[in-house]
Amino acid sequence: MLHSIIEMFHSIIGAITGENDRKKIRGTVVLMKKNVLDFTDFRSSIIDRVYELLGKGVSLQLVSAVHADPTNGLQGKVGKPAYLKGWITTITPSTATAGEESAFKVTFDHDAEIGQPGAFIIRNNHRNEFYLRTLTLEDVPGHGRIHFVCNSWVYPAYKYDTDRVFFTNQAHLPSETPGPLRGYRESELVNLRGDGTGELKEWDRVYDYAYYNDLGNPDRHGKYARPVLGGSVEYPYPRRGRTGRPPSETDPNTESRLPLLMSLNIYVPRDERFGHIKMSDFLAYALKALVQFLLPEFEALCDSTPNEFDSFQDVFDLYEGFKVPDGPLLDKIKDNVPLEMLKELVRTDGEGFFKFPTPQVIKEDKSAWRTDKEFAREMLAGLNPVLIRLLQEFPPESKLDPEVYGNQNSSITKEHIENHLDGLTINKALEKKRLFILDHHDTLMPYLRRINTTSTKTYASRTVLFLKDDGTLKTLAIELSLPHPDGDKFGAVSKVYTPAEHGVEGSIWQLAKAYAAVNDSGYHQLLSHWLNTHAVIEPFVIATNRQLSVLHPINKLLDPHFRDTMNINALARQILINAGGVVESTVYPSKYAMEMSSVVYKNWVFTEQALPADLINRGMAEKDSDAPHGLRLVLDDYPYAVDGLEIWSAIETWVEDYCSFYYKTDEMVEKDSELQSWWKELREEGHGDKKDEPWWPKMHTVKELIDTCTIIIWVASALHAAVNFGQYPYAGFLPNRPTISRRFMPEEGTPEYEELKSNPEKAFLKTVTAQLQTLLGISLIEILSRHSSDEVYLGQRDTREWTLDATPLKDFEKFRRKLADIEKKIIERNGDERFKNRVGPVNMPYTLLYPKSEGGLTGKGIPNSISI
Repeated sequence: MLHSIIEMFHSIIGAITGENDRKKIRGTVVLMKKNVLDFTDFRSSIIDRVYELLGKGVSLQLVSAVHADPTNGLQGKVGKPAYLKGWITTITPSTATAGEESAFKVTFDHDAEIGQPGAFIIRNNHRNEFYLRTLTLEDVPGHGRIHFVCNSWVYPAYKYDTDRVFFTNQAHLPSETPGPLRGYRESELVNLRGDGTGELKEWDRVYDYAYYNDLGNPDRHGKYARPVLGGSVEYPYPRRGRTGRPPSETDPNTESRLPLLMSLNIYVPRDERFGHIKMSDFLAYALKALVQFLLPEFEALCDSTPNEFDSFQDVFDLYEGFKVPDGPLLDKIKDNVPLEMLKELVRTDGEGFFKFPTPQVIKEDKSAWRTDKEFAREMLAGLNPVLIRLLQEFPPESKLDPEVYGNQNSSITKEHIENHLDGLTINKALEKKRLFILDHHDTLMPYLRRINTTSTKTYASRTVLFLKDDGTLKTLAIELSLPHPDGDKFGAVSKVYTPAEHGVEGSIWQLAKAYAAVNDSGYHQLLSHWLNTHAVIEPFVIATNRQLSVLHPINKLLDPHFRDTMNINALARQILINAGGVVESTVYPSKYAMEMSSVVYKNWVFTEQALPADLINRGMAEKDSDAPHGLRLVLDDYPYAVDGLEIWSAIETWVEDYCSFYYKTDEMVEKDSELQSWWKELREEGHGDKKDEPWWPKMHTVKELIDTCTIIIWVASALHAAVNFGQYPYAGFLPNRPTISRRFMPEEGTPEYEELKSNPEKAFLKTVTAQLQTLLGISLIEILSRHSSDEVYLGQRDTREWTLDATPLKDFEKFRRKLADIEKKIIERNGDERFKNRVGPVNMPYTLLYPKSEGGLTGKGIPNSISI
């Protein structure tokens, strides 16, 4: 009824003014109202309806791509406002789910002086924001259908200093942009850069840089002070997104922190916030719940029982159900843990059993994880398959400065390993490329003395392995080293352990593997995962939005690979990698964790993030023009490398096809003003502590552009997937990937040694991650290993009409088909018994680089971006 009255009213007005006789351009706007997205905000829809009745609706004005307005600085001529119809009558049902879209009609007067629209201005005169998805114009005279992909939050007009402008989905290099649109293009980039001042608010759209000076909280207590990462020779670091919060009261160089309850409100540009449909909102609340509710409740639970697991069965019970005491403790968990997480964690029979999903590593066989074969296999097909390298000298040598650290070379001798080389001498094994090493020694040793002053008691480790004739690796020796008690300059105090199966020697060998796994777990979480994917990509997100217009083809290429990255990184700074946060509580470097990652960043080289360069750098591959992808693997059955090279090659071909369509010559790259500004700012600001490094591509050629974009997409998609989504499948059973060691190797003649002899399981569990840290750690990695239900995977886009150019669309379809072929090959290889490293003793196929996945804990799938 109301709808009919409003339509009749408009018809009468049109008849009086003659509007009905003019040519019309009809359009459809797709958006999501705030009340759909935020079901707690019932007031928003009511207020917006009042504003509609007062004539303060949502207006749109078309902007000409062909006719300039001399009175407006020769920018495109702007048409008359047209208003969305039916805001009041398009009632969002109370049963709507988050992410449900509404379509609204809009009718523009056809103005011959506008001609072809190339953009539109939208003004939201309501009091509440909405998410604008698309505008589609039908039957534009002389041009037919014109489509605008927007995907942006539009706040009330009074929140903005300038109009919101959206462009058609036609890509343009800066020099090829229609003249009437150039001013709008440039102004939009100026708005996104901001002016570098003030605290940023949720409606701000500003992308700017800051140091990592927000991890510490000296106002809380001196023990929570942390060094500023970035901007110094001592602590270089990639930049993060600026929030503009004021400095702390205690230290002017440290940014003040948000209270925990406000964690979800940490500033990132609104369009970088987690999506509206997905479990990303669940993820955000789950992370908050983990810190705010689960941690204290786990502490209460552990305080009421001994803080140890007595046997592996105690750990298995986590996945079979363990009783949480009835009463306020259980009620508080149920009240505050997100529903989807609760479904997984709490049994539905009302018995109060708390349980975790069974990790894949123990699903088929509860003891195979302890075998030497599986220990070695996971270096090639596990959670951190990016570190093992070919051993090229024996004994292994240290690169630490002997003036500072003395002799840090390995104490592993010929006598330790030569009898286990299948008849080869050490020199022959080196020559035949049969010896490999997992080396954490040099990374840890400079920090080890300080780390061991905390509750952690650990070593710097080297693990040497031999390639057997069947393609599997055999662990030969593990060296555990400590700083010399008399000072660093006296070198390392080391002990070498070799495989044993029975008695106390077998138990000691299991502990030696655990110490090596502790090293690898910390390196994985802080460096392979956080630093080398999350942290290094964020400057690319910021620079792209500041310097490359949404019209720019390289923005269109890279944008899907940046989705949610700034948001997950901001949340990480707030509750995971901050002083006293979850990572410091569950990973062995403790308070030195982030500082250590800064020191490792000193050796970060952008061009070595390319998979082929990385494999060559680690001695795991050699250039060979006759081999697939131009590389011959030293170790044929290396699942991460085999699958990874296929993914890498597919990405590279797609990027080459795409870039070559827009850049026909090297000169076009050099003369692209936005591209050159992007690359200059990325080097000098985003990775500013590395700006003088000689290895940066110059960005003078099409090949340099292709190589650069391929690396960015590889890191943001496949590399991150390889080191992230296996966390719960491999490390959800913490004895397999312990993150902390709490005491040193038992020495003969001590009570700990006698306990190791009499009860080896209990001694093992008292050495590695404690009960509380285990509960907290597996809660965290369960969240981080999940795919959201609306994830967009490599080879997919969230809209089919992301560009108007037909050739890139065809090339993208070719890329999608190539990825589907790779999926088939991965399944075939996993079923081929010749490849023993692909499944291993635990009977767990390697699928971390399988491109697609469904939602949840799957251990497969390559999302486009670092979205978790």
